[in-house]
Amino acid sequence: MSEDIKCRMISKGKVSGRTIVTKDSISFLGGVDPKTGVVIDKKHELFDQCITDKILVIPSGKGSTVGSYVIYQMIKNNTAPKAIICQNAEPIIAIGAIISKIPMVDNPEVDIVNSLENDICVTVDADNSLISIN
Repeated sequence: MSEDIKCRMISKGKVSGRTIVTKDSISFLGGVDPKTGVVIDKKHELFDQCITDKILVIPSGKGSTVGSYVIYQMIKNNTAPKAIICQNAEPIIAIGAIISKIPMVDNPEVDIVNSLENDICVTVDADNSLISIN
């Protein structure tokens, strides 16, 4: 059974993968190691978990504008998430996704961080403003 959720496109692209979900906002600067893709913020719900090649589901981003460049560095290091689903995007992560060409969507029609679970297969089709639960 497949379910489609309407959303807003932030960064173009379409990709499928397995989710990693958090109810905590994330800061890429000082919160994620760009060399490994592991969350290093000890206070974060995803501490010590790897976001590489996952569909990262977050309420929002936070922190320094340098976080955009950390996301870009993760692309260069092959440690970035496949896509980002954000409840409410803010400029730091949006810019990082755009310059890194990571598909990103926000403003889903449901409370996404409380609707999706870890390790389920979803397709982020930013071009068509859809999240599909496979």
